Amino acid sequence: MPTNDNLVNPRPFLRFLSDAMIERIITEARDILSKLGIEIHNQDILANLQGHGAKVDKSENRVFLTDAIIDAALKTTPGSFKLYDVLGNETHDLSGYNVYFTPGSAALNLLDGKTQQIRKPVTADYVNYAKLVSVLQNIESQSTAFIPCDVHELISDSYRLYLSLLYCEKPVVTGAFTIEAFNVMRDLQIAVRGSAEELADKPLTIFSCCPTSPLKWSDVTSQNVVDCARCSIPVEFISMPLSGFMAPVTLVGTLVQHTAETLSGIVISQLTNPGAPVLYGGSPAVFDIRYETTPMGAIGTQMIDCAYNEIGKYLHIPTQAYISLSDAKQLDAQAGLESSMGATLAALAGINSISGPGMLDFESCQSLEKLVLDNEICGMTLRLIKGIQPKEDFPALPRFEELLREKHLLISEHTRKYLAEEMCLPGKVIDRANRTRWQEEGGLTLVERARTEVDELLGKYEPSRLPDKVKKELTGIMLKEARRCGMEKLPEILI
Repeated sequence: MPTNDNLVNPRPFLRFLSDAMIERIITEARDILSKLGIEIHNQDILANLQGHGAKVDKSENRVFLTDAIIDAALKTTPGSFKLYDVLGNETHDLSGYNVYFTPGSAALNLLDGKTQQIRKPVTADYVNYAKLVSVLQNIESQSTAFIPCDVHELISDSYRLYLSLLYCEKPVVTGAFTIEAFNVMRDLQIAVRGSAEELADKPLTIFSCCPTSPLKWSDVTSQNVVDCARCSIPVEFISMPLSGFMAPVTLVGTLVQHTAETLSGIVISQLTNPGAPVLYGGSPAVFDIRYETTPMGAIGTQMIDCAYNEIGKYLHIPTQAYISLSDAKQLDAQAGLESSMGATLAALAGINSISGPGMLDFESCQSLEKLVLDNEICGMTLRLIKGIQPKEDFPALPRFEELLREKHLLISEHTRKYLAEEMCLPGKVIDRANRTRWQEEGGLTLVERARTEVDELLGKYEPSRLPDKVKKELTGIMLKEARRCGMEKLPEILI
């Protein structure tokens, strides 16, 4: 009789590209980088690339990369890295087919849970968001999810990170809007860790760095790549080609462009600091010519995401994607359809860092109510990729003898041992009651259940265990930066 160990099933996974197709896409991307080049509006980076043997046309700010330069960068790019929370505990092992979810980032708007109207968010909204993320079990990291409008725009990036570090212990996916802001955001992290060396040893954040399609890096974003590399702060490259508009209409053509833009970012990072941690990421989309929109919930967009993840894995680089989000304007059936399909495909594809939960309206709006629904979607997909494994199921005869003898297995030792592990039991936002019970409990709609769940989860929030001394240091750094930008004080919040 074989043992259970010999009957373990492989993890379920999804694949769109053959190895031969991946190799051809990479070859075509290399050809573009060597013959058409990439535009970089940062003179120091151009000089560094030229010093490594790249041809540079300074009149056009264009650099032409060689295979040798690309190969050298890929050789030093780490195949994995880890993330740690504010207390220094490991939370992420970004390697292989490990999957982690984080909310979508940098939304301009918030869907108000009470009025169901879109509005500009303020500090109090961000604090509630950070508190909520801290208690969502299936979302392992936070992001600087939206931009509070009650502070000066020049500190809106560092201020979001400041609030995240005060109110939630989870690591943060973030990004700087200016070159100057990076220094403040670095100092906030060093205050948490204690030193630059400890921050490099235990990364606390991932910075999003976005090339501009087609084939261009701005001064700010390319400098962010360099600054992060120097500090060993992980970067996720967010190439955003638009199929049929700012990229070829075919999915393969879009993948070639995405590969070229991402490889250029890897070169900038690795020539600055060989071994700097990166994610092979992106936020591409097909372009809907009917409405002139970039639908993140479109199946074509999701296929591109999963496919470039395969290219990243082929290059032995951990991956990221903006997926599991929706273009819907409300928390409705479309929101559930697009988010759940994206999350499922992404998890099966093994995208390491999946960004998107909570997002609506083409990445422009966050919703706390959608975030609690998406937390359940994330939980379902995380259960999915565990697959089906035997758990004391062979031989089967004793279990069925017990079933026939007891007429049920509700309190069986086997049931009690494996129920929580085997079953995915969602929270109250998912309705699994029969109609009679549902009506007796108020007949709540999805939106009403989600609003109630948000309130209940916020009631369970426990303050961050970050030492008070560190919290005061963070506030001092943030207040100094606010005053530099003309603000005498920060919005009143309760720490």
